[in-house]
Parts: sequence; structure tokens; C-alpha cells
Amino acid sequence: MKFVLTLYRDPPWDDRDHEEFLTAAREAGELVGVLVPADPSTSAVVRVRGGVTTVTDGPYLDTGDQAGAHYLLDCDDRDRAVELAGLLPARAVEVRPLMGAAGMEM
Repeated sequence: MKFVLTLYRDPPWDDRDHEEFLTAAREAGELVGVLVPADPSTSAVVRVRGGVTTVTDGPYLDTGDQAGAHYLLDCDDRDRAVELAGLLPARAVEVRPLMGAAGMEM
């Protein structure tokens, strides 16, 4: 099963904080990919209401905690994905299974 782990924490980020997680996921062959968004201040938020498109400077949520990294895992089950998420230094890590276009687990 594929899962996306989204980390929420205050910037700035230090990649060295993730070494334990990265080592465990790589050695088990479960790490598929990593995406790290640029600083939230560089984002744009696009909204369409009543056919009118507006664009504002981001981030979407004006909070201290921002999505700082997205890890794509291929694990046997949710429990294993949660176990790996526990190795990450963040205020919260959302573990979400990914679905294919037909609504089936990937």
C-alpha cells in the first residue's frame, strides 16, 4: 500500500532531523519519494468562486505550522506507515493512504 506522510511543523527545516526515518525507510525499501515544498511565503492561493478566479499570496493556512515535507512510502500496512511516521520530528505527521483514480488503494 502506498501512503503519503505530511509533516507539519514550524520552519525552518533541517534535513538532518530526518536521518533516522530516512535510514529506516530506505533500508526497508519502503521509501518511494520525497517532496519538500519551498518556503510558504513563496506560494500562491487560487480560488474560483462564481466563475471568478482570484489569486492571493500564500500560504493557504495562516498558521505557524506548515506542511514542510511529503514522504511517499510503500508499506505492507497502515501500522508500518504509522511506525515510520513516529521517527519524524514534527508537531504532527498525517499518514494518509493513497487511492488510484478508481478509488482503489494503490
